[in-house]
Amino acid sequence: MTSLQNDTLIRALLRQPTEYTPVWLMRQAGRYLPEYNQTRRGAGSFLALCKSPALATEVTLQPLDRFGLDAAILFSDILTIPDAMGLGLYFAEGEGPKFERPLRDAAAIRKLAAPDPLGELRYVIDAVSEIRRALAGRVPLIGFAGSPYTLACYMVEGGASDDFRNIKALLYGEPALLHRILEVNAQAVAAYLNAQIEAGAQAVMIFDTWGGNLAHDAYRRFSLDYIQRVLADLRREHDGERVPSIVFTKGGGLWLEAIAACGCDCVGIDWTLDLAEARRRVGARVALQGNLDPAVLLSSVDAVRRETARVLAEFGAGPGHVFNLGHGISQFTPPEHVRELVQEVHEQSRKYHL
Repeated sequence: MTSLQNDTLIRALLRQPTEYTPVWLMRQAGRYLPEYNQTRRGAGSFLALCKSPALATEVTLQPLDRFGLDAAILFSDILTIPDAMGLGLYFAEGEGPKFERPLRDAAAIRKLAAPDPLGELRYVIDAVSEIRRALAGRVPLIGFAGSPYTLACYMVEGGASDDFRNIKALLYGEPALLHRILEVNAQAVAAYLNAQIEAGAQAVMIFDTWGGNLAHDAYRRFSLDYIQRVLADLRREHDGERVPSIVFTKGGGLWLEAIAACGCDCVGIDWTLDLAEARRRVGARVALQGNLDPAVLLSSVDAVRRETARVLAEFGAGPGHVFNLGHGISQFTPPEHVRELVQEVHEQSRKYHL
């Protein structure tokens, strides 16, 4: 990986030997950092921050300037795709993302079309290019998208949901309509990720945040099958370098073997699954990413050290582990606890890579 000063993440994702376990954190650029909050206030809104390549670059780099992380991740949101489809994304204070025009009738669903990533989503692709230039090879840049099913949850529910009643009603009552949404989403996600790779993303991640709300047999048909379609259309190489892919289904431990066989290079797991068991179940097929409970970072420095050591020991010796949280970092996390975490991973993991 001659273009990178630190290629530890890429090597770990490809299960190649590394000197230590690389670490990055989901939502590592965010509200727990005072500098992020200052930039966001200046931008005026979260969407304005996302839609400015210069500001997205600024906040992407903020955690790297504070901590010795082994990767940057594009600052954006998974809902940029449905926003570009015309559903009218907005953020209500204290309520999270909402859509003005959720998909509630067959006519709207049939009209749905994948957006051009170089058209309506150009601001994201420009941000990828700008971040990659600003990184100047320090660490790899991770691009990302939501999974087709997770995007569909927001598109049908009109926002976050406690019970997913609308999408479940569609799934069981009119499955052909849900499959139509998922087909368009899969096309859109593949095109979007490929555009990010072309612009400079050196690894990509698919966030299947809501796949875990599905019944056992429905998970494969309505989530994993469409993730597999995205991966089948994904560029695996750019500028002569492999571009690894990560799939993360929150609550997906029951389907670990199926996810590992879907065509990704790495499976992200949440904190409910033992890493040693996960490693035994997947063998040498894929790398594993995870899986510290984010709540550990809200406790004490001693707890951070202890639980970090436990996660590293669970995975054990050898390549193929990317240290991360089991979900996104809390906005209430003290930054000094993140610093301690990163230092502990780097120092304590070396004995597992001799």
